[in-house]
Amino acid sequence: MNIARISFFVSAALLALLCASQSRADDAANYPSQNIKIIVPFPAGGTADTLPRIVAERLRQKWGQAVIIENRSGAGGNIGADAVAGSAPDGYTLLASPPGPIAINENLYKKLSFRPADLMPITVLGTAPNVLDVRSDFPAKTVKELIDYARAHPDKVTFASQGNGTTSHLTAILFQKLTGTNMVHVPYRGTSPALQDIMGNTVDLFFDNLGSSMSLHVGGKLRILGVCGSERVAALSDVPTVREVVPDFTSVTWFALMAPKGTPEPIVAKLNAAVTDILREPDIKAQFEKLGVQPAPMDIPATAKFINEERIRWGDIIKSADVTID
Repeated sequence: MNIARISFFVSAALLALLCASQSRADDAANYPSQNIKIIVPFPAGGTADTLPRIVAERLRQKWGQAVIIENRSGAGGNIGADAVAGSAPDGYTLLASPPGPIAINENLYKKLSFRPADLMPITVLGTAPNVLDVRSDFPAKTVKELIDYARAHPDKVTFASQGNGTTSHLTAILFQKLTGTNMVHVPYRGTSPALQDIMGNTVDLFFDNLGSSMSLHVGGKLRILGVCGSERVAALSDVPTVREVVPDFTSVTWFALMAPKGTPEPIVAKLNAAVTDILREPDIKAQFEKLGVQPAPMDIPATAKFINEERIRWGDIIKSADVTID
């Protein structure tokens, strides 16, 4: 091949790269030019569903484009996460999820149809301490009484979860390990059906996030025995932390916004800037706090670091408990 022909091909390749780069820049500059879909991998009604709806409405107002929430639940959040991971990486299909499919399930399930690495972090929406709920007529009135009761009745106390491998499931596993108790797992497909059954006295206890349970506790429909964060919560100042009885115990839920791998960095940066600005707005902060959630706006590197640390932490819990799901 002569020098002229080589030069031609090199020039053509450089031109193609420049055109592709310009196209990506144009896409980012024009983004969003159509409706955005945010998939929530759990049913409607819980905190995992409510938070992205709040953010979606503000994005609609900000950008003049509809931001649609689609609930696609099942398999501990894997079905919805898989749908996003396999979507076009153009910023128009996003995932809003608690830790399960983002930082837990890869260590828990023997086979996954996607990998967390197939998802790019945008930002953390918020964090919330989990709480230990019991049905309103459960005989134990304190965390210590619950532990004593469960030890005296092995494999008799039932605990609900939002599904196999969710934080509520793994939190209960951690609780059993640290307290020497054995309880029976009853998985549901999200927070709302689990809460329905604990209010209906079908199951005994549930490690839920604070936002979903607080009003039900105040209304007497269930009882919160303990807060699973490191400190007591101002809105429930009379409720102790679980670690006041079980020193090494802590469990906090978080909610993150993710995009398919390969989404152009300028679009991810634009999403991060818009959503973190929204999370800092006083009225949005107030709406989150009513749900027991603290907004947690982070830049993209900080979000990636946070999620990786959570993946390691929950992975260690899963391995130590030798838990797997087919």
